[in-house]
Amino acid sequence: MRIVHIITRLIVGGAQENTLITCKLLAKRGHNVTLITGPALGPEGELFNQTKGRAYRVIVVDRLRRAINPYNDTVSYFQIKELLRELQPDIVHTHSAKAGILGRFAGHGLKGKWGENLPAVVHTIHGLAFHPYQSELLNKFYIAIERSTAKRTDFSISVADAMTAQATAVGIGTPERYVTAYSAIDEEDFLEPVSRQRRGDFRRKYGIDETAVVLVTIARLFMLKGHEYIVDSARQLAKKFENCVWLFVGNGNLSEQLKEQARRFGLADRIKFTGLLPPNEIPLAIQSSDILVHCSLREGLARALPQGMLCGKPAISFDVDGAREVVNDNTGRLIEPKNVEQLTDACAELIEDKDLRERLGEQGRQSVKKKFAPDTMVDTIEEVYRKLLG
Repeated sequence: MRIVHIITRLIVGGAQENTLITCKLLAKRGHNVTLITGPALGPEGELFNQTKGRAYRVIVVDRLRRAINPYNDTVSYFQIKELLRELQPDIVHTHSAKAGILGRFAGHGLKGKWGENLPAVVHTIHGLAFHPYQSELLNKFYIAIERSTAKRTDFSISVADAMTAQATAVGIGTPERYVTAYSAIDEEDFLEPVSRQRRGDFRRKYGIDETAVVLVTIARLFMLKGHEYIVDSARQLAKKFENCVWLFVGNGNLSEQLKEQARRFGLADRIKFTGLLPPNEIPLAIQSSDILVHCSLREGLARALPQGMLCGKPAISFDVDGAREVVNDNTGRLIEPKNVEQLTDACAELIEDKDLRERLGEQGRQSVKKKFAPDTMVDTIEEVYRKLLG
């Protein structure tokens, strides 16, 4: 098949990692794959270098940017449409909000060389733009756009069942045109245990004692990611447990605010900040920790959760969006969003009981190994393509 994937930018993020794994594996399976993307701009770090030397083609549309800009968006739309006319794909598969809108409008109704209706248009929902933490007016705007774009989509792929339920509940497509394909993870580095030496070196780098119980959070230091609830919980737990440390992996515009909050609570030596780590160091950060804590208030399905489980770590998560599809009493603890008391109790339970941590961690590893394997995801995607092409 001739397949074109379109994504807004190749920064460090779940949608981007998902797209790169998909392109890599589809090309490996013999398909003709092209990836259209904008420049990898932003403070999150970039993944563009991961496209080098791959068996798929990459085309950069310079004015394809995340921010809304009528001039850039119009130019990008026509450039994408012209590229699709040249490439004549069987499938156009879009990712992320901006590329999802422009790419689907550009691909819908495009005629093939012989007048046939090509391509089939597919969109992956990695997360939804509407959520309870913004104005009703803005939510109505986003829903109206998504409803319009859904009419130009032949099939939608969700990274969690929760995304399908939320989208269809507000009239974005119909359930029979959705399927779930959990966002794949390159699992080898997460499944491979790190040596005691590497684990010790990592801890020493951030001033963490070898015997400490480490609660790690992998997320941008950004609004709605929930770090403030973890700091609040740490203030209570630090009084009871002298030998536990919190590790925040990531960067963002709340970095200084969170560091100040930690200092104000007397936790400057108990909450460690790594800043932005390259993707290949994330497995080491998790393997060097004991418990994964994720308190985001909105997320399609946070990749940090299955990543932690692949490393054999129990996960504590707010019960939002797709979290309950991987976190349960057999793999960790699912708690009410914003409930610091429940968060504190769940953390205390796992800090105190090493055997429980190990048991939940191993059960979690077994539950996600196949579900988040690259071949599992791409098998589902290929099946959608074949169904659409008859």
